[in-house]
Amino acid sequence: MTDEPTERRQRRRRLGGYVLAWLVAAAVAVAVGVVAVSSVGASVRDRGPLGNDVPDVDATEGAATPEPSAAVVRRTVDGEFGSFAVECRGAVAYGRAAVPAAGWRVISYEQGPDDDVDAVFARGGRSVELEVYCNQGRPTIGDREVKTLPDD
Repeated sequence: MTDEPTERRQRRRRLGGYVLAWLVAAAVAVAVGVVAVSSVGASVRDRGPLGNDVPDVDATEGAATPEPSAAVVRRTVDGEFGSFAVECRGAVAYGRAAVPAAGWRVISYEQGPDDDVDAVFARGGRSVELEVYCNQGRPTIGDREVKTLPDD
């Protein structure tokens, strides 16, 4: 004859073990996910510096200076606002030209040298601000903000 209370205790222990194992596995999965997202983070969204071309903040205070052997890579960012020509020499960015499209105007653009360069285009109550940095020596859009002023 089997002892029913002992079987119930064994089932409860086994069920408790399964629940505990599931909770531990879920906690590990969440921890791995958090680490992966925080490690990759901005690069997944194509924002922020990547690789070994991340400029040292102290080195870029004031005027950034490219390495003499750095390759020159150019890119023009085009949109309804016009175009923003950017050049990278290693991790150092230069804004070469900001050309507005018809009906738009250039509010400002940063010529560099710097770790990133910006351009602001406007038409009526709408503006587009671009920030471009050098990702492993290639001009890459770091941020694009479109703003609309309220109709007052």
